[in-house]
Amino acid sequence: MKHISERFVLVCATGVAIAVEAAFLELGCGRGGATTPEKPRESVANSNTPQSDPVVELSPSQLASIKIAPVGTYVFPIENEAVGNISFAGDLSVQVYPPYQGTVIKTFVELAAQVRKEQPLYTIRSPDLIQAESTLIGAAATFDLTSKELARVKGLPGISERELEQAGSDQQTADGALKAARDAVHVFGKTDAEIDQMIASRKIDPALVVRSPISGQVTSFNAPPGLLVQPGNPPAPYSVANVAIKWMLANVNESDIPLFHLGQPLQVKVMAYPNRVFKGKVSKIYATVDPNNHRATIRSEITDPEDELRPGMLANFVIRVQNPLEATAIPANGVVREADGTMTAWVTTDRHRFEPRTITTGLRSDGRVQILDGLRRGELVVSDGAVFLSNMLEAPPSD
Repeated sequence: MKHISERFVLVCATGVAIAVEAAFLELGCGRGGATTPEKPRESVANSNTPQSDPVVELSPSQLASIKIAPVGTYVFPIENEAVGNISFAGDLSVQVYPPYQGTVIKTFVELAAQVRKEQPLYTIRSPDLIQAESTLIGAAATFDLTSKELARVKGLPGISERELEQAGSDQQTADGALKAARDAVHVFGKTDAEIDQMIASRKIDPALVVRSPISGQVTSFNAPPGLLVQPGNPPAPYSVANVAIKWMLANVNESDIPLFHLGQPLQVKVMAYPNRVFKGKVSKIYATVDPNNHRATIRSEITDPEDELRPGMLANFVIRVQNPLEATAIPANGVVREADGTMTAWVTTDRHRFEPRTITTGLRSDGRVQILDGLRRGELVVSDGAVFLSNMLEAPPSD
């Protein structure tokens, strides 16, 4: 009986030991006393929580590197831009050919000289002028002779009516021929005083003076003395242009053609004067479109009173094609283009801590950027020095 009780106690003790060991295993305890605790559930939950935007806090000395201003509005012009070339105004530029063939005797002005309308440019020795002046002198001599004959006949006693009429007819014919000869010489530009001098001296003046038809500047010169020149045979001895007005020929997309109309004001810039703005207006919209690039040519008249623009210069014109648009805007220095192409602005509520915000931009003009989305009017943003804050995210500077 005693042996049975001892066996019963041993079995019970063994069962208790097994139960205790199982409990320890369930709690993660090893036989050697080392523990491997389960990962807390709270840490797993935190790993799935979205990260908030970073906040940059600036010290007083760092605040001096930026400017802060509320989001405001700006009136943006709706404009179209195109590239073109400067040229002389075709309707204000004249190639000065001689009216008749001849050889150049003398030139009076040099290249780039300013000339007035009717100012002499050069003279030529013209066979046609020599012929006309010879005819003039002959006609004048005949007129003098017939005039004297008529006076003599009138003084003769007993002159017949027939002889008197004949003398009068001859004098009238000579007078008509003289007038026609004077008109012929007038065509060559000779004045009445010059014609009277030729008649009085009975000497011809072979120099045909070619004058400038307009006031302007000499833009080309091809008339050395002795050169044979002819009407319409290029190159012209001289070219004169009104340089106060230039043309700009620019190509625009055919889809933009409806945006342009005659007289539309525009502004032009050239690389030679990056800080200058030249004003002009649309003077012609050409009717054809290039089938290769689907562009049309727009001609503009540009005011250039100081003659600073040169033909062939590359020019960029800006023209307002719609009414201006008032929109939410911030300074361009308050916008940062990120590496992925997005636009960022820095927002603050206490002028001490700053948070980046992704924005959508639109029009740009005069250092202002239109904000389509991401900011509200009145919010405080960094208006200058936004790049400084973006750089601090990469490598925060020490104060």
